Amino acid sequence: MTKTLLHFNNITLGYDRHPAVHHLDIEIGRGELLAIVGPNGGGKSTLLKGIAGTIAPLEGEISLAVARSHIAYLPQQADIDRSFPISVTDMVAMGLWHRHGAYGGFSHSCHREIERALARVGLQGFEKRPIGTLSGGQLQRALFARLILQNAELMLLDEPFSAIDGRTANDLINLIIEWNKSGKTILAVTHDMHQVRKYFPQTLLLARELVAMGDTEKVLSAQNLLRARALTEAFDNRAHVCEREHLPHHGEAA
Repeated sequence: MTKTLLHFNNITLGYDRHPAVHHLDIEIGRGELLAIVGPNGGGKSTLLKGIAGTIAPLEGEISLAVARSHIAYLPQQADIDRSFPISVTDMVAMGLWHRHGAYGGFSHSCHREIERALARVGLQGFEKRPIGTLSGGQLQRALFARLILQNAELMLLDEPFSAIDGRTANDLINLIIEWNKSGKTILAVTHDMHQVRKYFPQTLLLARELVAMGDTEKVLSAQNLLRARALTEAFDNRAHVCEREHLPHHGEAA
């Protein structure tokens, strides 16, 4: 039986006491390849931030069977300051900070690791390029090179295929599958339902609350997708944290 890596116990996440995700009770096992899908504004990115520890729960508890240092978090490209004067090599090298610290010097072997990671994502020759000169696909490849160096047990990917070309998307999904086969747990927020159905065996459908979770084809039923849309449209952004009511068990797909 798959061991639990993440347990959400009545989790509510949000901003300024306004819930973006509420009353979430689920477990995620080690080694899962899980897509997180749902309407815009459904709380998908907020959920990843809660797992990564960048925001604290308004209510409930997230239990992790892995140290925070063993979590890698890839934010959306829109959250990255591309005007910051840093080279591709320097950005990718951040993936080694968990071993050497932000101000630690890198040995020859570290530089070799960086070179191998860049080669793995097809960015040989880009080492000295400022990140601001990269295309969307090239920047995403560089971010994946950084993930290679982090070598984390749990990887949180927020829209990893957004605003990139098809070839880059295929290369990166193959890398994700390779990571998962090596035993890593992958949680990826995405809107590409074709990729979800083709590559992700498990899916979590979120619309401020859990709609369904489990086998991808069962979760992505027309009924569940319609319910997710209705829940998001009906949600009151001004609402305060709500009291927990009697809710059905959400551990299985609807």
